[in-house]
Amino acid sequence: MGVNRPSPAAVLALDAGNSKTDAALIGADGTVLGTGRSGGFQPPRTGVGPAVDVLGEAVARAAAAAGLAGPPYAVRISACLANADLPVEERQLADAIAARGWAGAVEVRNDTFAILRAGVDRPRGVAVVCGAGINCVGMLPDGRTARFPALGRLSGDWGGGSGLAEEAVWWAARAEDGRGGPTGLAKALPAHFGLAAMAPLIEAVHLGGIPRGRLHELVPVLFEVAAAGDPVASAIVERQAEEVVALASVALERLGLLAEEAPVLLGGGVLAARHPRLDTRIRELLSSRAPLARPTVVTSPPVLGAALLGLDATGAPPGAHERLRAHFG
Repeated sequence: MGVNRPSPAAVLALDAGNSKTDAALIGADGTVLGTGRSGGFQPPRTGVGPAVDVLGEAVARAAAAAGLAGPPYAVRISACLANADLPVEERQLADAIAARGWAGAVEVRNDTFAILRAGVDRPRGVAVVCGAGINCVGMLPDGRTARFPALGRLSGDWGGGSGLAEEAVWWAARAEDGRGGPTGLAKALPAHFGLAAMAPLIEAVHLGGIPRGRLHELVPVLFEVAAAGDPVASAIVERQAEEVVALASVALERLGLLAEEAPVLLGGGVLAARHPRLDTRIRELLSSRAPLARPTVVTSPPVLGAALLGLDATGAPPGAHERLRAHFG
């Protein structure tokens, strides 16, 4: 007599960022059957194959938790992935994931879509994510989307955690050597690393004593200095607010939502921190450019958004979506 093998899940949801990957196997009724986590997803640095291997680690852990011995694990995969910034990259990653045999159908989207779907009851609205970088997407129930390349300065972007840190360091360096006006950043930034001035901070970063990746630690320092009224730091925060609102407003306009009440979801570490000066200024500027927009900070895990997009594609009943949301709180 054969052993009964658990049926594949309806959806294998994947949310992969630069620092971590989450996988969740979802039943047709919205029940979470198993979850797993692995490391960061960085195909530009590691190559597509090794990056998909990282996804596989999270998938294997979710499958073990669900009691599934081997692929296929699900009917379809809904993957929202960092570094899938262009449609051609989404297609390449979808092909690479499909080759693993984890599910019969694969759909890959940029990870910003997960933030958007996690924050709305149906796929309608705009999301701006400000984490290490900055990105914006919008979508409508009929499948139309609005998006940007989000390739940094190459595609006209400004800000995000890395950009804010670099801008703060730039102004602080110039304040110390006399090329720029005074700012409290010149003392506050090196002080974060136990240094007395910008010159030793610059030297330490240049020579590798302080890894360049640690500069993101300076973002909260920037907001503290701005909150104290420093004009230079305040101007940087003001520009970040303007960039967020510019992205959201253009996306709303492209989707014909400027004249309708529509959600604008704010996510990523910089926006989720709800720095008062930045948060207030975004809402002020948005109320002027898109008076009917409803800004909300999303704190739900992005894998929820990936899973909801997967259930949307299966035609699952509304109760399934509610059950899934309840699981993730």
